[in-house]
Amino acid sequence: MTAQPQQRDVTTNGIRMHLIEQGEGPLVLLSHGWPELGFSWRHQLPALAAAGYRVVVPDMRGFGRTDAPPEIDAYNILQLVGDLVGLVSALGERTAILIGHDWGATLTWSAAMMRPDLFPAIAILSVPRRARGPARPLDILRRQGIHNFYWQYFQEPGTAEAEFERDVVFTLRSAFSGRVGSLFVDPKTGFLGDPSSQRDLPEWISEDELAVFVENYRRTGFRGGLNWYRNIDRNWELTAPWHGTLIRQPTLFIAGTRDPVIGGPMGEAAMKELPAIVPGLKRQLLIEGAGHWIQQQRPQEVNAALLDFLKEVVTAGR
Repeated sequence: MTAQPQQRDVTTNGIRMHLIEQGEGPLVLLSHGWPELGFSWRHQLPALAAAGYRVVVPDMRGFGRTDAPPEIDAYNILQLVGDLVGLVSALGERTAILIGHDWGATLTWSAAMMRPDLFPAIAILSVPRRARGPARPLDILRRQGIHNFYWQYFQEPGTAEAEFERDVVFTLRSAFSGRVGSLFVDPKTGFLGDPSSQRDLPEWISEDELAVFVENYRRTGFRGGLNWYRNIDRNWELTAPWHGTLIRQPTLFIAGTRDPVIGGPMGEAAMKELPAIVPGLKRQLLIEGAGHWIQQQRPQEVNAALLDFLKEVVTAGR
């Protein structure tokens, strides 16, 4: 019988990080995205623990019950990777397999790039790796004449926070239902779109589960997570030493066919480029009909793929 999940706080990279852990065996760390929590991995935690892994699911920096430093620069990619490096040490381990979704996927790509010695295998959900471009991402958007992409809308401290915190229930219903206004923001209606429109929950999340997210975001607000976006250009600058680096660790990529992140010109180009810049890619699984919140929406298929991958890489590493 797998032990029940335990919650506790640890100190890593100068912050207090809240986590849930369950099971014994090789360490597996799961990193969530925005606007999420460690709770987003509620279907994966027991399944992976039961299969013989020590599974650790933190609230990431700025989210939930983990510290949220006030400085924007405190959320740059070096600090975020540093949180994972420090977490492995705080847990008394020497290596960990990383699994990440959304911003957690971007973090996992970066951690694998910077510390291949510490993270010998990775699984990525929803966000393909993109090679470091020739200039700052926000500068590239401006040169293309784009001024209303959601990355840009999120830059000014206070603007997105005011919209999202006005009605936290509506914000999270909009995010999880996939019915935000548009990734290109109308200044009249904001990122979430028409506030009078009904946002029904999809079948994969219950009202009680939504309430967990609502309680946390009512308490913390949205600034911590938005600060991850406010380091997009800074992250480009900080990763110059790794320009052109390939990911050679064994890698699993999972996404839903209806995920907008892999659709459109940008997403399609990233998917096409993925095998070239991730030569360690072992499997690319596209789950038909699934959207962005894939580990919550299609947990059985995601868990099966993760367990097959973990078994392969752990066996190979012995």
